[in-house]
Amino acid sequence: MDYDLIVIGSGPGGYHAAIRAAQLGLSVACVERDAVGGVCLNTGCIPTKALLHVAETLRSADHAREFGVDFGTPSVNVEAIERWKQGVVSKITGGVGQLLKGNKVEYIAGDAKVVDANTLAIGDRRATFDKLIVATGSRPMNLPGFESDGERIVDSTGALLLSEVPKRFLCLGGSAIGLEFADVYGSLGSEVTVVEMLDQIVPTADPDIAKELRKALEARDIMIKSGTKAVSQKATKGGLEVTLEAKDGSQETITVDKILVAIGRRPNGAGFGLEEIGVEVDERGFVGVNDHMQTSVPHVYAIGDVARAPLLAHKAMKEGLVAAEHAAGKPVAYDTLVPSVIYTTPELASVGMTEAEAKEAGFDVRIGTFRVPILGRAVALGVKFGLVKLVGDAETDLLLGFHMVGPGAGDLVAEATLALEMGATIEDLALTQHAHPTISEGIMEAAEHAHGKAIHTANRRR
Repeated sequence: MDYDLIVIGSGPGGYHAAIRAAQLGLSVACVERDAVGGVCLNTGCIPTKALLHVAETLRSADHAREFGVDFGTPSVNVEAIERWKQGVVSKITGGVGQLLKGNKVEYIAGDAKVVDANTLAIGDRRATFDKLIVATGSRPMNLPGFESDGERIVDSTGALLLSEVPKRFLCLGGSAIGLEFADVYGSLGSEVTVVEMLDQIVPTADPDIAKELRKALEARDIMIKSGTKAVSQKATKGGLEVTLEAKDGSQETITVDKILVAIGRRPNGAGFGLEEIGVEVDERGFVGVNDHMQTSVPHVYAIGDVARAPLLAHKAMKEGLVAAEHAAGKPVAYDTLVPSVIYTTPELASVGMTEAEAKEAGFDVRIGTFRVPILGRAVALGVKFGLVKLVGDAETDLLLGFHMVGPGAGDLVAEATLALEMGATIEDLALTQHAHPTISEGIMEAAEHAHGKAIHTANRRR
């Protein structure tokens, strides 16, 4: 079997790369050792968002009592939810399979290993390639003493398997994965505790935004312990006894029924034979790449989680397109901003620099903020938490960063991403008419606040 290009991995980055390369006239194969669609579609982004939709529906039904609509006590059938979630996954992965087929990409199931600079072993088969794209993704990181048993101690994949709703659920890790599962299990009825070793949840987020999300989650009785680490656990008749340690060395013991370990993910760069042909793989498992997504061996590319942070599906998709186009001889490079979203209720979304990052970069920072609950649409929706924060350059007024907690933040971040890509100023956002009443008005209001011209909030600039 001879191909112009082989892609290892069929996740978002991999299937985007394979399809684009085929569109450009290359003969392409895509090799996958697990299920088509990779982690994101099967055990990551998609099933998690399906469960978050269930969670939001339950909360919406409860919230309806505030305005006179009572649906009664919900009956939660976890087996039915599991079937529905798997149906969502099957529909989307089936669609990806059809896209590969429709674009004449040969899909090959099996473990791939590089034999030499132009040969891949797939089980007992051999395939040659002119170009190779490595899109092997990442896997959950382990926490010593909290190894997954698939039942009471689980990683994100195990947390997705709804067999029952535990009475007491512990999330070790206060970033996207931990918080999203805290949202799901809390809405299903679990008593949830989140433990984060650093001082704030979502450590990469702007502190003002992280604080707002924390307030919203704590208002729903999700217990958050930051500046705390889990040091040990043991099984007892009453559940799992977990010892937690604060920064000052003080300890406490809590008892839970299920533990999710969500302390991060590790790239899958090693074990495919890449090092043997000269591809540089660092001690963490990342494969080094340039702006064309080429590795240290120019005809071998790497994209997505295995290439570099952030470990986000949409970043992998864009990198896949760049790698495929460059492999096809097109003059292209990766040069784009990466928005990030946490799909809790409310959502957290950001793009560009935080206030601290802008100051560290030497900018004289201009800040504009607006509290989402003030908006007319937010009042009608019963929104109690939310904040929009814009970071700009005081000298040029250029927008440097956007950060938001609130309904639809994951969709609204696209407006800010485009603004940043186009070199927009904060005034550009202020002058742009936003439909009323919408949550998007919060962006315009924050921009007006940055210039001391806000209508619906006091103009106290920092």
